[in-house]
Amino acid sequence: MNTLFDKIWESHIVDSDDDDNHLIYLDRVLVHDLSFHVFNHLRAAGRRARNPNMVFSFADHFVPTVDREPDVIRPEMQEMVDLLAKNSAELGIRSFGLSDPDQGILHVVGPEQGITLPGLVIAGADSHTSTHGALGCFAFGAGVTDITHAITTQTLWRPRPGNIRVTVSGKLGFSVTGKDVVLKIIETIGAAGGTGHVIEYAGEAIENMSIEERMTVCNMSIEAGARAGLVSPDDKTIDYVRGRPSAPTGKDWDMAEAHWRSLATDSDASFDREVTLHADDIAPMVTWGTSPEDAVAVTDTVPNPQDEADQNRRAKLERSLDYIGLSAGDRLTDVAIDHVFIGSCTNSRIEDLRAAAAVAKGRTAKVPAMIVPGSVPIQKQAEREGLDRIFTEAGFQWREPGCSMCVAINGDMLEPGIRCASTSNRNFEGRQGKGARTHLMSPAMAAAAAVSGRITDVRELMR
Repeated sequence: MNTLFDKIWESHIVDSDDDDNHLIYLDRVLVHDLSFHVFNHLRAAGRRARNPNMVFSFADHFVPTVDREPDVIRPEMQEMVDLLAKNSAELGIRSFGLSDPDQGILHVVGPEQGITLPGLVIAGADSHTSTHGALGCFAFGAGVTDITHAITTQTLWRPRPGNIRVTVSGKLGFSVTGKDVVLKIIETIGAAGGTGHVIEYAGEAIENMSIEERMTVCNMSIEAGARAGLVSPDDKTIDYVRGRPSAPTGKDWDMAEAHWRSLATDSDASFDREVTLHADDIAPMVTWGTSPEDAVAVTDTVPNPQDEADQNRRAKLERSLDYIGLSAGDRLTDVAIDHVFIGSCTNSRIEDLRAAAAVAKGRTAKVPAMIVPGSVPIQKQAEREGLDRIFTEAGFQWREPGCSMCVAINGDMLEPGIRCASTSNRNFEGRQGKGARTHLMSPAMAAAAAVSGRITDVRELMR
């Protein structure tokens, strides 16, 4: 009578106190090139990694997606990349640096390399560590102090979060993706709807998703205020993990697989809260404001803040519309787009690129559009499949792997007032550059915006 989360949590408790806080064993600790403060704290305290083999670092936030040659790369970016390599070498941990053949975004590379496995507890120096829960593990973001402690002891004290199950019943409609599903979930429960809880995603629509789509859903759990997102391991999970570089082999695989299959939530398990959506009610989604909860179907209009009874909520909506430059009643399909970004830890995997390429093929981008693969292996696979040629022939920019314009600290940044169709996960004020306006959507929707120059219902192009 246990949930997936219950089983993982209970098996990782080292100690507990009288206030229901638990010392949890960590199977993996993940850091990136923004984690230099962690290394500084370790160095200042004279501490080492308890288990260097379980700590991994990734060059992703600061790496440029163009001009990567040593004589061209911007000095401040090169400095951060070099610093990560130096710190990782001192700590004796595996680092996926700029020149590594498997370099890429932390939340793409971890699952891709088999570092992420079902049943693990993973702490990452990034809030979107929730992505890894798609493989049936408990993965969460933590701050500098906690990550420093995690590396030193391979443990962290944590209060036990609550359990929410979000069930999406039925089959998704044409051109409706995992990104649309998670935006609909956040629009339904709110940006604080999961606070203090982990969310397990279930139901026919989730079961029918690929692992990559499940990663998109779990990635944005944090945007609903949740501590983490999870999906119970199934045959798709096992097939995805099998043969990955860091996955178990031989007899170890047999034992691991048997354990992973035992983790699925029991049929009679109970949750603190149940939320149910039906797939028929989900259309391609797009955000209109400055929070992922400000989302509606692409065929809808911008809501009217005056219809909101709560005064504080009404004021927030008015501020959002003022910043985003829209008015109540505007049709989203009439909104012109200035720029398109397809990438980020939310939507930069091979399936995402295939979906975008299917829209771009034979068409021409009317606005600047950039494609940023999530890792070098994804980049190379896309090139073997000819996706890069489809994009470049359509006028899209084909770039090198990294976080890119999602975080806008690496040279990829929008100017004030520029309106961007983006596959990333956050659309708050200034996220993609000071004064930039961000509309979140799926890769296919973003590609449709690129070739039409406005927010477009991708179903109109693909039928």
